[in-house]
Amino acid sequence: MTPNRIGFSFLIIGAFLLAGKLIRTRTKWLQNLFLPSSIIGGFLALFLGPDVLGRLTSQFLNEASIFYNGLIPGFILDVWRPLSGLFINIIFAALLLAKPVPGIKKIWNNAGPQIVMAHTVAWGQYVVGLLLVLFVLTPVFGTDPLAGALIEIAFVGGHGTAAGLSDTFALLGYPEGADLALGLATVGIFGGVVSGIAIINIGFRKGYAKPLDEKPTFSDEEKEQIAESYGYDIEQDVKHAKAIEPLAFHLSLIAVAILFGYIFQQALILLEAYTWGAWTDVYLFTYMPLFPLAMIGGIIVQMIFAKLNLRNYIDPNIVSMMSGFALDVLLVSALATLSLDVIGDNIVPFLLISGAGIAWNLFAFLYLGPRMIPDHWFERGLGDFGQSTGMAATGLLLMKIADPDNRTPALEGFGYKQIMFEPFVGGGLVTSASLPLIYQFGPVTFLIITSVVTLFFLIFGLIKFKPKRLPNKP
Repeated sequence: MTPNRIGFSFLIIGAFLLAGKLIRTRTKWLQNLFLPSSIIGGFLALFLGPDVLGRLTSQFLNEASIFYNGLIPGFILDVWRPLSGLFINIIFAALLLAKPVPGIKKIWNNAGPQIVMAHTVAWGQYVVGLLLVLFVLTPVFGTDPLAGALIEIAFVGGHGTAAGLSDTFALLGYPEGADLALGLATVGIFGGVVSGIAIINIGFRKGYAKPLDEKPTFSDEEKEQIAESYGYDIEQDVKHAKAIEPLAFHLSLIAVAILFGYIFQQALILLEAYTWGAWTDVYLFTYMPLFPLAMIGGIIVQMIFAKLNLRNYIDPNIVSMMSGFALDVLLVSALATLSLDVIGDNIVPFLLISGAGIAWNLFAFLYLGPRMIPDHWFERGLGDFGQSTGMAATGLLLMKIADPDNRTPALEGFGYKQIMFEPFVGGGLVTSASLPLIYQFGPVTFLIITSVVTLFFLIFGLIKFKPKRLPNKP
């Protein structure tokens, strides 16, 4: 693979991002689904690749032709395949790099019920997935037990986490899991938006939320902002280092954060090799990806700058743009290399996993939400439902539709909740460790662990945050 071919492959990613943007600006229903341009561009690349258009071109062109497998040459796909495992580290290193973390008391007072509810849903997705694997998918279809983690990885983690774990799936002997996870993440986005809007309409009629005089409308700028926001804004005065370009400076910060994560990863692997790994022949950190530790590295970089009174040199807008760039590259490359053959060969398990995940999320929102969130359960719960079914932007969209004027604390609570949520599940430490844990200890052991944690959050939420008066039954 020559440097020119690698560089050309990145240029093609840019072309598909631009094409996705143009398609999005001219297609209202895609705008209304709040799909980012990178996902649209990624599916366009998938359509023009070997799994769709390539099936047609291979019937007419000579095998020696560069377009035998579609309009995207094989060398470009070879460059794109490993990109998700690289760029996910940039995304997670930047995740908390520029976000000053409020005190625990402030977070809990603003978002306690949403934190507990979100963890109940996320851990419960493991329980549902593992039960489905143990009693249906593995006995009937021979599905790998690692599929028990797919609901949480795809629905809460989203496309980025699904693609970022592709190397871990391959190391553990289940490479098709990454393709299934990407497909499930797509189902989650569509399912979350469609079912969420239907729930809002029903909720207005039943009085769970105050009906609006007219359906809220969003400008193109607002739609872009919702799709890219993490749920809360950061306002601070920013100083720029004069001896280095701001973009290069922030790239250096992200690089150092990833290096910290890499040092932690290698230290844990070395510690494991000479302690419990050598004693029990059970290894976990060998299979653990780098990106959750890069997130910890980002926190450490932020703490160092705060200690040196240099936090204002970290520009949240630049960090957000760099993270967004990495996510766009990841999404196009991951979706373009998605194997439709894998989904087709596993279509029944795929549909069963999708249905089980959506059913659990609906049950959690409609039944547990009013019993675990003492005030404004409908608006608050919509954010968690949207995120646990699609992505954070889906949750923001649903909250914005139900409460366009921010008359409830739902949006603020959602933002604070992310701080106590993302480091663990939805792509955090637990998500990245779930596959090695199932692989090493088996699905039954991990089912017991996740069941205990789910019950803890469930019981705690029902007792601690039980409303004085239950709303009408959903």
